[in-house]
Amino acid sequence: MILDRLIGIFSVDMGIDLGTCNTLVAVRGQGIVLNEPSVVAVKKGTNQVLKNGQAVGWVAKEMLGKTPGSITAIRPLKDGVISDFEITEAMLSYFIRKVSGKSWIFHPRVVISIPSGITAVEKRAVFDSAERAGARRTYLLEEPIAAAIGAGLPFGEATASMIVDIGGGTTEVAIMSLGDIATCESVRVAGDDLDEAIIAHMRRSYNLMIGEQTAERVKIEIGSAAQVEDETSMDVRGRDMISGLPRKTSITSTEVREALQEPLNAIIETVTRTLERVEPELAADLVENGIMLAGGGALLRGLPVVLQKATGLDVRLAEDPLTCVARGTAIYLENIEEWRDTLESDMDL
Repeated sequence: MILDRLIGIFSVDMGIDLGTCNTLVAVRGQGIVLNEPSVVAVKKGTNQVLKNGQAVGWVAKEMLGKTPGSITAIRPLKDGVISDFEITEAMLSYFIRKVSGKSWIFHPRVVISIPSGITAVEKRAVFDSAERAGARRTYLLEEPIAAAIGAGLPFGEATASMIVDIGGGTTEVAIMSLGDIATCESVRVAGDDLDEAIIAHMRRSYNLMIGEQTAERVKIEIGSAAQVEDETSMDVRGRDMISGLPRKTSITSTEVREALQEPLNAIIETVTRTLERVEPELAADLVENGIMLAGGGALLRGLPVVLQKATGLDVRLAEDPLTCVARGTAIYLENIEEWRDTLESDMDL
């Protein structure tokens, strides 16, 4: 115990929101210190990271869809879980080194947020990647709990708190009470699926192929879940599927909203399904406490209105929803000695 405390003084404890789209790192006592895309650029056919291991994050994201034949830009996480073990290890190693710098003496303890619905094999992959990337001890924290802490919900009290965390790969819906999850559902429909819906719409309606980054820009600039007062339009550029030549066309916010309906309906159904399974006393609390939205997908305009109509409950957007989970891991780190028994560690598997 004394040795652990001494090591803690000379090491950097960090919380990692290992997301499908972005990875955020929070350091105990400092808050969020890193926010970069979960993208790695490698030599094609190998797992060798470019630029002496520096082609990670923002540098690699700029290469998405623009790489020559000898380079591949990879997103090593899919639907919130690791799809490429070695690339994830390289990415985590880069982020840990970047945050820790050269001043640390001992390897850091790491708390990593994970989707609530992942399997034991997927958990083991997270542990192994973190350990090989340089973590001294690794703890797993379920994303709904991290998001609830980051959003400031009183989830430790004897009252129901509900969080809907819409990330890039998964949507986590959880109802919590007394410091634990009472009812939870994880669905692999989230921000990436909204982008895919826009890509499919452009291909189907305009015979225009567009990339992931263009689709994401369309979603952010004119995407919405409900009708907005000022309907807008924007030019979209891509490759004509018939002629094969570059072309641009104009699309409206109305047709983007229609394109997003299928994945949005899947998210809404998950929320209502979770509410149908909750105990009556907790349901009674939610009439007063409502629903909190977190995650980057929660920033879609009009989403709180749509969820409110579907559930009849008050729906609020968390402060800075994109960083909610990472901030939750940082707060958890502040109390890790008190709460560590509620975490799942590498020694538990």
